[in-house]
Amino acid sequence: MSKSQIDQMLLDMLVCPLTKTTLEYDKEAQELISRAAKLAYPIRDGVPVMLPDEARSLED
Repeated sequence: MSKSQIDQMLLDMLVCPLTKTTLEYDKEAQELISRAAKLAYPIRDGVPVMLPDEARSLED
């Protein structure tokens, strides 16, 4: 697995820290999308950064 990919098992376990809902993986942008929170959490060097302060708002 390259650093630009995220393990499917890890993705299945992760939820949005704010809403506890499932996340969508955006491979192109290397982000995990929380539709409920309207946030995109970055994936840096293959590691999801699940901090709301680090997330990008989808409402831009």
